Amino acid sequence: EQLASCHAIVIGVGAIGRQVAIQLAAVGISSMDLIDPDVVGVENLAPQAYWPEDIGVPKVVATLALCRRMNPMCHVETFAEPYRRSSAKMLKMLQGGTDVRPVVFACVDRIETRALIWESIRTKAALFVDGRMNAEVLRVLASEHPARDVYYPTTLFAPEQTHTGACTRSE
Repeated sequence: EQLASCHAIVIGVGAIGRQVAIQLAAVGISSMDLIDPDVVGVENLAPQAYWPEDIGVPKVVATLALCRRMNPMCHVETFAEPYRRSSAKMLKMLQGGTDVRPVVFACVDRIETRALIWESIRTKAALFVDGRMNAEVLRVLASEHPARDVYYPTTLFAPEQTHTGACTRSE
């Protein structure tokens, strides 16, 4: 019953976000928004679990297709564009008129985008989950009460402090 009334917003459908979206559809979530500006390239096939027929297709469209196969009843909106401060205004779930507060998954690869998402969505989200990956290390930060959270902002840092490394390990 809780999943039937839940709405998820998945921002970034690369290695982490694609898996999040697929699993949400598989467990029966009723609706979600997918946001990502990228198209599938050959480099996305293995590490992000896209298929050869997805090459050249927007990542949100390819992910939507698989989510629909997993759960045809799930309503999915796609936005093939970068997340911006104004993006919160385009997402119907964040505009009120419903008692459902969304679950937000920040699955992006830039720390400044995470900060932007946090600042623009945190007061409207029921749960905020941030997946961060570098090589074979995955770190997941979650905030059960994002509107009152004082810890999560301390995990954000200046872009120049970002560790540069591949999303996959190389020998």
